[in-house]
Amino acid sequence: MTSQLPIRERGADRPPAPTPERGARRPLTAAPLVLPALAALLLGLWGLTRQGSLWRDESVTLQVAHRPLDDLVALLGRIDAVHGLYYLLMHGVFALWDGGLVALRLPSVLATALAAAGVGALGARLAGRRAGVLAGVLFTLLPATQQYAQEGRSYALVTAGVVWGTYLFQRGKWPAYGVVLCLSCWLHEFAALALVAHGLTLAWLRVPRRTWLRWGTAAGAALVGVLPLAVLSAGQAERQLGWLGRPGVAMWLQFAGVSALGVLLCRLTRRAAPGRPVSALALPLLIAPPGLLMTASLLKPWYVDRYVLYSLAGLALLGGLGLDRVLAGAGRLTPGARVPLPGVRALTAGVRVPLACLTAVAVTAAWLPASLAVRTPQSRKDDTAAIAHAVARHARPGDAVLFLPARRREWLMSYPALYARLDDIALAHTPAASRTLQGTELPPGTIRHRLLSADRVIALTDSEGQPLDPFERELVKRRTLAEGFRECARERVWGGQVVVYVRGGGCGG
Repeated sequence: MTSQLPIRERGADRPPAPTPERGARRPLTAAPLVLPALAALLLGLWGLTRQGSLWRDESVTLQVAHRPLDDLVALLGRIDAVHGLYYLLMHGVFALWDGGLVALRLPSVLATALAAAGVGALGARLAGRRAGVLAGVLFTLLPATQQYAQEGRSYALVTAGVVWGTYLFQRGKWPAYGVVLCLSCWLHEFAALALVAHGLTLAWLRVPRRTWLRWGTAAGAALVGVLPLAVLSAGQAERQLGWLGRPGVAMWLQFAGVSALGVLLCRLTRRAAPGRPVSALALPLLIAPPGLLMTASLLKPWYVDRYVLYSLAGLALLGGLGLDRVLAGAGRLTPGARVPLPGVRALTAGVRVPLACLTAVAVTAAWLPASLAVRTPQSRKDDTAAIAHAVARHARPGDAVLFLPARRREWLMSYPALYARLDDIALAHTPAASRTLQGTELPPGTIRHRLLSADRVIALTDSEGQPLDPFERELVKRRTLAEGFRECARERVWGGQVVVYVRGGGCGG
């Protein structure tokens, strides 16, 4: 027999989570899942191609997922195992439909819709259907949610897994909970931090010992299941995350601000009957994963906000309950009240139309610019499409091409026709042949010799102000260009530069 819900095992002095009423109409039951999912789907499809832009991480996904299966598996044994399951899923997607940018990003759109439905289901179970709808829709409106809904990486899928794992946790469905969390960790290992948040929820609610035992068994099984990936990726960690720096002051202030907002929402809703269960579940999910990862990054830099994107589900749950209380107060309804159309009666019962219109205008004015911004090429670190177009404008067939640093080879790998026109003079083995992400390069002396044999070089380099790699190969590239070539043209594009160097005479012709 399935155990009682964790939130319902707290004792008679605390309110249980709401349960569906018998005979409830289907639209009421479906609304917290369907409305947020539909909103997420529509927002995800809006501007999905981002004006044809592609940033370097997505370029890696595109290249790796198109490799033969045996080459892909061999690559994961050397690097990027943490994204292995995602690459395999995308390999299957492209095998079924090689639909370019749409096929690359559509799985993330669908995963975000699934995550939004999960947030809605959680909110409805804990605080009523209207609160569920509000929480789910709020989750879809968050700029970070919209950004990663349109990105060909694994983070939206991880979020969906953690959200539905949290729903199963709240329901006490322990075997399914363990399986879903294990799969989420295979999509990205830092999903395991959600287990810590769930443990804090149980401690907050002071659940019986049997619940701790059941949760511990399921969580332990999830961790054992992901152990092979953890062992493999541990040997790749330095190459995988070596580019990261420790969290700066701005990151800590952002984390503190979001955490403070979560605490404030908890305090504002503490008198609501369902407020404590929502707070106990949502606040640890919001704070614990990013807080733990940032703290660990003081010793070993591992923190990037997208690695714990799923924590925003906690903020959406708290925000949904807060909005539910506002609407309930305006309409003189009990928080969590069930209404045929979520929020309609509350809005018409006690809120004047001009005030409602003013609020809608204010929310739209704040939300729309951010939503438009995440759909532009400038919302990512670089734009490989813009870089490729710049190369096409400047390059002549047979020109040498040089990547500074070598990992910027990913900028052209998604444009094979253009890349084939150029002579990659530093390349020893292609990414596919070497079973690496960016290929391997020749020794420094050989690179210098081949550079000095070229008459014209197209150099692809980072924007000004970016740190320069201290490796010998990169030093030789920069030194040889400075000593033996003349810069003839430089085009700055988003996230990078295309520089034309000529050896010997002038730049004309």
